Amino acid sequence: MRKEKHYKGWNEIKTNDSWAIFKIMGEFVNGYEKLSKIGPCVSIFGSARTKPDHEYYKLTEEVASKIVDSGYGVITGGGPGIMEAGNKGAHIAGGTSVGLNIELPFEQHDNPYIDSDKVLDFDYFFVRKVMFVKYSQGFVVMPGGFGTLDELFEAITLIQTHKIDTFPIILVGTKFWSGLMDWVKNTLLTEGNISAKDLDLIHVVDTADEVISILNAFYKESELSPNF
Repeated sequence: MRKEKHYKGWNEIKTNDSWAIFKIMGEFVNGYEKLSKIGPCVSIFGSARTKPDHEYYKLTEEVASKIVDSGYGVITGGGPGIMEAGNKGAHIAGGTSVGLNIELPFEQHDNPYIDSDKVLDFDYFFVRKVMFVKYSQGFVVMPGGFGTLDELFEAITLIQTHKIDTFPIILVGTKFWSGLMDWVKNTLLTEGNISAKDLDLIHVVDTADEVISILNAFYKESELSPNF
């Protein structure tokens, strides 16, 4: 017979869990209302720790500028580093520059290149990730850390499982991403944990022009619209 576990004081613990749903709803409502008006955009992800003199920062500026020149806006996580470079490139090119900021005890603060009416602050990562996926027509993934990988693999999973329609996922920086892609091919694929066709979801490039070429080729055949 299974014994139930009883912890001292467990039943006396009071939480605000039920009330948190209203804050979560508020973040969704605010995000949907603001982002539904921004038009076609591409999200740029990457490390918050990348400095302005780094080659990836400069490349991100160029990528963002050319994204704007191709008729899209740019969405980033709103913070410093690669995110700042993405918003800066969009801002200088005169395009839509959106920042979805997350409140963190370190690293994160709004960068100055976000349009004043297009900065949103989130407490919940999962709400923020919904906004990225729903209102992006592509993901451009620059070198980054755990947060960048989180966004990358969530998008791949949602597309792979047909929860959302396919959109371009573009990794920029062959040198940076080659180790990960080798592991995906030589371990995940070899072990049968993914299908060969899943690899077609990901593009690995080195230049801004390659990013734009992939985006433009995809949207010659597909309609621009929110993803779900």
